[in-house]
Amino acid sequence: MNEAETRAEHIDPALKAAGWGVVEGSRIRREYPITPGRIEGQGRRGKPLTADYVLEFRNTKLGVVEAKALDEELTEGVGQAKNYAGKLAVRYAYSTNGRGIYQVDMSPDSHSSHSSHPPENEISRFPTPDELWAMTFAKADAWSDRFAAVPFEDKGGSHPSRYYQDTAIQRVMEAIAAGVMRILLTLATGTGKTFIAFQIAWKLFHACWSLTGQPTRRPRILFLADRNILADQACNAFSAFPEDALVRISPEDIRKKGKVPKNGSLFFTIFQTFMSGPPKDGKPSPYFGDYPPDFFDFIIIDECHRGGANDESNWRGILEYFAPAVQFGLTATPKRTENADTYRYFGEPVYTYSLKECINDGFLTPFKVRQIQTTLDYYVYTPDDTVIEGEVEAGKLYDEPDFNKIIEIKEREKNRVEIFMGQIN
Repeated sequence: MNEAETRAEHIDPALKAAGWGVVEGSRIRREYPITPGRIEGQGRRGKPLTADYVLEFRNTKLGVVEAKALDEELTEGVGQAKNYAGKLAVRYAYSTNGRGIYQVDMSPDSHSSHSSHPPENEISRFPTPDELWAMTFAKADAWSDRFAAVPFEDKGGSHPSRYYQDTAIQRVMEAIAAGVMRILLTLATGTGKTFIAFQIAWKLFHACWSLTGQPTRRPRILFLADRNILADQACNAFSAFPEDALVRISPEDIRKKGKVPKNGSLFFTIFQTFMSGPPKDGKPSPYFGDYPPDFFDFIIIDECHRGGANDESNWRGILEYFAPAVQFGLTATPKRTENADTYRYFGEPVYTYSLKECINDGFLTPFKVRQIQTTLDYYVYTPDDTVIEGEVEAGKLYDEPDFNKIIEIKEREKNRVEIFMGQIN
């Protein structure tokens, strides 16, 4: 009997007998795609990772099952099951040949002398959904249960999440449920940090989580960025929320209405808007001060290494003012000397997904660094130069770190792009 026949005649019935796919809220995900395989070029990819079965209950992945043919050894699939469970960050991995079931507890605690069961052993049947939930979450938690009851918003299945996004979201929700006030995620550029932020906000919104500790009202969530294009993109990405829940804060609207907007659930703005505002009594009066310090329950700081978490940043005062809120930082930059204060402010990330991992998994394309040298790597303004917009300081030397941050010369960037495109095979 081959593997497909073993699954159909032995493993599927065993899972059904345990209640999987039968008990409300339980689901069997067959041939579950984990990674698409590293991109190798020429239209080729490395071997993808696909789990035979993923067991879900209450919108949470709880177990991985690796199936083997009836005549193979029971433990033949243990290595694969462990690998898949590690990737998916689920606690229990199973290997089965249809004649027996081998269970692996991936938790480090299972190897301690205080554990009530061995980390690996043969079992007589699959645990039921409720049993596996209780095995995974030994301590009941009301907020964790409420968060789990809210499924991801995947636009009818057209926008499924990736495994590392699931794990990142789960880690943040666990931290919120545990009362952690400063939370950091470090994920490579291009891995979908805005998607992750959206799903977290979606769960908080529909679970009616707030700083009150009781599910009595919708939360007030602030998305802070350092560029308008990022705030606009985030606001558009959150379009699945009710239209009257979304508020885009801009200086023009504040000046027009004479006050900061407060009616809504999800607010989007940039640091610069919050720092602006007409002076009062000859003293600075930034707009963020028009909100009570405890107005926002949850603050998302996009690219936090560039902004408010920096000790030297003028924007740090915004985060300190809204200290009562749970503050959630997103960054693509691993911990280094120049961004150590970001990690000091938020603490160690609850989850990290590196560029190397993402490339090896096949979600991003491998790349090579090509150095490009031009004839304009520094600039000093002279009166015969035309200033299109803004102001430039005469006599000041602008060098590489200043370009596209303080000063922009479009002809320079056009030339660099032409050189780059000429080197692409």
